Amino acid sequence: MKIVIPGGSGQVGTMLGWAFAAEGHEVVELSRDRRQKRAWRVEHWDGRSMGPWAYELDGADAVINLAGRSVNCRYHPQNRREILKSRVESTRAVGKAIARAKHPPRVWLQASTATIYADRYDAPNDEATGILGGGEKGAPDTWRFSIDVAKEWEAAAEESGPLPETRRVLMRTALTLSPDPGGIFDTLLKLVRLGLGGKAGSGRQYVSWIHEGDFIAAVRWLMSHEELSGPVNIASPEPVPNEEFMRVLRQAWGQGIGLPASRWMLEIGAIAMRTETELILKSRRVTPGRLLASGFKFEFPRWEDAARELCARRKGRRD
Repeated sequence: MKIVIPGGSGQVGTMLGWAFAAEGHEVVELSRDRRQKRAWRVEHWDGRSMGPWAYELDGADAVINLAGRSVNCRYHPQNRREILKSRVESTRAVGKAIARAKHPPRVWLQASTATIYADRYDAPNDEATGILGGGEKGAPDTWRFSIDVAKEWEAAAEESGPLPETRRVLMRTALTLSPDPGGIFDTLLKLVRLGLGGKAGSGRQYVSWIHEGDFIAAVRWLMSHEELSGPVNIASPEPVPNEEFMRVLRQAWGQGIGLPASRWMLEIGAIAMRTETELILKSRRVTPGRLLASGFKFEFPRWEDAARELCARRKGRRD
């Protein structure tokens, strides 16, 4: 197949690129960085306007749009504008290119986020019964911003209207964990190794996650199962509270100490690390109802198994 990945320069795009290239597929990454060096072809785009890159979608089998500025930053006005614009404008551009293509791709997998759901402890959010966030009483402004971005991101994908020859899937993805340097798992592991990997805040907030192998398998599944369109949660079926999540990670690494961090400590740390506490304090209790109903099988449904496998591979890389 020919698979086009706009915004594929990040960790998730890289893992997909390697997986598809290893299977012999033609991978084309669309990047703002003209100097990007890959084992697959890279074409330039600005993530905003039509250009020669649009021809890559004509005749492609699939497009997987991952474009968007990292949310691992402080949510001051300029960053907020860039986070929103980078997602909405790139999604609109992809939609326009598909609509204009003579031979449009069979499937458009559009990145979204599990953050779109409400901060919730009482029950999990699946696609059918989940509560979209935004109106939680007492929720910080940064949390509402993330939810607003998620909603506008998905709305931008729908702006292109019906695409008779292209199936559109909105991938509401949880934390995607791999042992590669620079990702969220790497950040969490650094805390564990320093003895700081205890519970965050109350520790009651749920962590929704997915192992990289299951993420790649889920993307393949979505590409091949034509009955799936619209919002699809990509997350392990077993989200766990933060306190349990960190305890399991410490055990998998062999670290006996994990100092907890209160909310005020996290706020100070977030300022120092130029990020936001929303990324760790919001309860993301998300389950993959539609994936499971369609017959998808997770290799790592349980956090204990995923943590052991990820830590073992990370130790092997380190040694």
